[in-house]
Amino acid sequence: MSRSNEGANQGSKSGADFLQLDIGQAPPGGRTDWLAGRLRAAIADGTLPVGSRLPASRVLAAELRVSRGLVTEAYQRLAETGQVSGRGRGGTVVVAGPPPAAEPAAAPERGGLVDALRAVPCRIDLSPGVPDLTAFPRTAWLQAERRVLGALTPADFGYGNPQGAPALREAVVGWLARNRGIRADPDEVVIVAGVAQALGLLAQVLRESGVRRIAVEDPGSLGARQQLEYGRLEPVPVRVDALGLDVAALRASGAQAVLLTPAHQFPTGVVLDGERRRDLLGWAAAGGLVIEDDYDAEHRYDRAPVPALRALLPEGVCYAGSVSKLLAPALRLGWLLVPPRLSAAVTAAKRYADLGNPVLAQLVLARLMDSGELERHLRFVRRRHRRRRDAMLRALADRLPGARVHGAAAGLHLMVTFDGADFEDTALASAALELGVKAHPLSWHRLAPGPPGLILGYAAGSAGEIEEGVAALGTALEKIPGRGRQPRRGSRVVRG
Repeated sequence: MSRSNEGANQGSKSGADFLQLDIGQAPPGGRTDWLAGRLRAAIADGTLPVGSRLPASRVLAAELRVSRGLVTEAYQRLAETGQVSGRGRGGTVVVAGPPPAAEPAAAPERGGLVDALRAVPCRIDLSPGVPDLTAFPRTAWLQAERRVLGALTPADFGYGNPQGAPALREAVVGWLARNRGIRADPDEVVIVAGVAQALGLLAQVLRESGVRRIAVEDPGSLGARQQLEYGRLEPVPVRVDALGLDVAALRASGAQAVLLTPAHQFPTGVVLDGERRRDLLGWAAAGGLVIEDDYDAEHRYDRAPVPALRALLPEGVCYAGSVSKLLAPALRLGWLLVPPRLSAAVTAAKRYADLGNPVLAQLVLARLMDSGELERHLRFVRRRHRRRRDAMLRALADRLPGARVHGAAAGLHLMVTFDGADFEDTALASAALELGVKAHPLSWHRLAPGPPGLILGYAAGSAGEIEEGVAALGTALEKIPGRGRQPRRGSRVVRG
């Protein structure tokens, strides 16, 4: 066969090398559906991973010997479900994989719902707990790192103190004194790999001392509850209302310890009421143990700071904090202060867990704290977060009328409830994910029944992304059966 004849035969095929597509397999009158289905299947099985570029519509149309409009329509269908995005000269790019086959609520109870959702690609991430990672102070970090490296001796590259680098423990003491009103000694500080590790260490130490049950806020953080369960403690839910944790219910629970977020409760955003704070500290002084997770307490906009519980009763409060929400979770840097009676056991648990955090990152963070750079960064991101919060509030009022918004005065997220509605909030989160938008259903973080809701983070996205994401939530809500009547009025904001 001559080379020219071979080329003619090749050209007569209505197919393409891309995904080995053969238009002859398409049913009559259903070519667009067939092409869109083949592309979705390739995205689902990983043949087209996130970041892949689709052929230009005119190129693929020529290869398949179909009209360009047919290919354009197939691409548009994938764009409408948030799986691809047109980027001008950059072409059409895969931006999100398929939503999970099962509804999020069907995941195993211990299976890491938050981790599973985190791994799913999306167009817009409104998950709570995600800070503005684009704001990481790279220049300041690099400058501090150079200065630290220039001052280190060879001996400094050996194993560090499992309790943490002395320089960082001293810097943390100064930071907490200035920002949270806590007076402490560097020897009281244990440097940990974030609050998650702090809870793991405390669970181990408490269990070894005979504690089996620990009270937790309801609603409260699913991740924190799972961390305690992994440490073989039984979480006992205690309700949270407009005044914070119900201390009378805590007393009735019989739990010997309690984990709570008193400065900015997760997820409701309420501040623990003054009278309840006094009652809680009385409970701790009588032998109870408070574990204070100072979750995003620095991020406040419309209210004065409240003192940390640790500042009022050091002997009855374990205090945990980190830079995950201020700088980046990837640093895995936090601190834990414990009463003297637990200090030796917690330090030993940290030593046997990992021999201590990496020293270089600790010294860089210490320099940022001591130089005032970290406080400058905090002021910068506060202004930025406030603008994004305001953008989300406006979008919620426009796109989710009738929704009740909680916790707007501080933090990095809002809680939205649909009072009087009768639908599963996991269904709403799944419908939003199909549109390329992530959000946490409130029911994930609640043990007792209650109205459906969502927890929406606003720190990680631009105002435009927030508006687009909330608009997608409104579209998703329209698809939910039994969503109840949503009156056309602005959302009600409970500032917390």
